[in-house]
Amino acid sequence: MNRRRMNKFAFLALCALFFAGTAAAKPGDTAKGKEIYDKRCTWCHGAEGDGAGAAKDMLNPPPRDFTSGNYKIKSSSFEDMAPNDDDIFRMIRDGMPGTSMPGWSDVLKEQDIWDLVAYVKTFAGYDEPPAAQVDFGTRIASSGESIAKGRKLYEEGDRCVECHGKSGKGSASKRLKGDAGERTWPRNLTKPWTFIGSSDPKDIFARLSTGIAGTEMPSFADPRSRKKLSIEERWHVANYVASLARTGRKVDAENTVIKADKVEGDLPGTPDDARWEKSTPSTFYLVPQLIAEERFFTPANDTLTVRALYNDKMIAMLLEWDDRTRSIPGDEAAEKLADAPIAEDGVAVQLPVTLPKGMEKPYFGMGDAKHAVNIWHWKSGAKGSTESIDLANSRGFREIEKRDAAGLKAKASYSDGTWKVLITRPLTTSSPDKDIQFTEGGFIPVAFAAWDGSNGEKGSKHTMTTWYWLLLKPATGTRPLVAALMIMGLFAGGLLWWARSAKPAA
Repeated sequence: MNRRRMNKFAFLALCALFFAGTAAAKPGDTAKGKEIYDKRCTWCHGAEGDGAGAAKDMLNPPPRDFTSGNYKIKSSSFEDMAPNDDDIFRMIRDGMPGTSMPGWSDVLKEQDIWDLVAYVKTFAGYDEPPAAQVDFGTRIASSGESIAKGRKLYEEGDRCVECHGKSGKGSASKRLKGDAGERTWPRNLTKPWTFIGSSDPKDIFARLSTGIAGTEMPSFADPRSRKKLSIEERWHVANYVASLARTGRKVDAENTVIKADKVEGDLPGTPDDARWEKSTPSTFYLVPQLIAEERFFTPANDTLTVRALYNDKMIAMLLEWDDRTRSIPGDEAAEKLADAPIAEDGVAVQLPVTLPKGMEKPYFGMGDAKHAVNIWHWKSGAKGSTESIDLANSRGFREIEKRDAAGLKAKASYSDGTWKVLITRPLTTSSPDKDIQFTEGGFIPVAFAAWDGSNGEKGSKHTMTTWYWLLLKPATGTRPLVAALMIMGLFAGGLLWWARSAKPAA
């Protein structure tokens, strides 16, 4: 192969790598797209594409109204409402994080999606491709200097802070609404897996340039805006936003065990004690409570991070979750940001009263007739009242016994859009028939629930998890080390014997 052919081959290979995973636009069949839409999409988006499907009142944000012509992911210019076909394809294929729109790549073939693209465009009468595209200019690589410039622009004049908060967690200073009048929440920029499109700086740059149609997220490329950013400035902000990612708080489906280390001496006495950072975090998804009346469909918070420590007498659990608002009933400023009626923020821990034998556990929805559970329920308090922690035993939603605290205590802190709640309890109590008794080395089922009082969450309207596990890890001491050294010695001795026995005779 001569040098020219080799260079051409290398160029084509590089092109293939660059475009890997990018769908090349293909012509779609509108009639076939309608068949797929009628079967798969009408439940949410409606037969007429106006977002008035049967599920519309149970979804937030509501299903996209295709007749409006608004699309959240666009690579066309902010001046042109019409998206590119690739944009619509991507939304169908990958879904829309932070919404109820799933990705369809595991159900639909690629050509099916292109057929859907062709049909969906007819609702807004999009016949021609957009005239102008996002101008990406020259990409600026992420660096300490670029991130510092991006942070300054982000905070300057509250450009981004008024919605996303100084920490990027969406800690609200204003109430946001979508075009349909629905309540919307600013994106939590520390959770990159929830970003519209992706958390790649190029996608963030595109959102900064086009805005997000149907929401209050504006275009920062619009020369008429007093908050306009140049191409270079948008790259700096994109790099800064990407740097906010807290990947250590991402849900790991394989991490189902909260590992509590044993400590000598006193346990941390506050939720902000630096010793918590040395413990192992486990993060779980929160899902809406859909089992009992009143069912709940529109959550604001989506994950909960748990840490645990214990000593000879006590166990301590630190529960941490992002909450855009501190919900304080009776506080005028808090009530302006909240959906009425405002309620207290809250979190709960659920544990079986008796450790199950084998794999059998109580029903995760507050236990059952045969298997009672302990419920530790913390509430944030209202104006003029302090936080509280309550203890109850439950055998289902209708059989709940409120009890004295049994040594249960809590202390909380709220800062920059994050709640931290420390709950402590003695390992054992005087009522083993009513309380879980904590022991080392066993796997203890544990589940959680959370309430965002600014999002209308109260009583059975909350988010929750299924059962996970809590493990009080035995103190290691020196035994494992001694055992390891003995095994290493035996192994080394075996190798030496083998070497000598294998040596050929002179």
